[in-house]
Amino acid sequence: MNETPAAAPDNWLLYDGECPFCSRYVQFVRLRETAGPVRLINARDGGPEFEEVLDQGLDLNEGMVLKMSGQMYHGQDCIHALALLSAPKGAFSKFNGWVFRSKARAAVLYPVLRAGRNLTLRLLGRKRIQQE
Repeated sequence: MNETPAAAPDNWLLYDGECPFCSRYVQFVRLRETAGPVRLINARDGGPEFEEVLDQGLDLNEGMVLKMSGQMYHGQDCIHALALLSAPKGAFSKFNGWVFRSKARAAVLYPVLRAGRNLTLRLLGRKRIQQE
């Protein structure tokens, strides 16, 4: 993705609300400051967005999903898109932007972050997102 996706009224971010890293990340990313209205949706609550992601064959245990202007971004592409969209205010946002605005860095680091998430969920006794 070379351009920043444009904001539209039906933009949303589907994430794992039981994952402490995912929940904190969506709070700190400051997406609404630059992208406008974006609904933050806990994937564990289900709903039409959850079903739409499943219909696309995307695995929510492998990464969150951003839908922006009709386009879906999953996993490392989602983190990359969020970095492009986020306001560069505060230490976290600046660091996040520097790391994940690069597709190469996102491709290298995202699997490590995902493995850490999966290990943390196991240690906390939390189950994977059911996608049946």
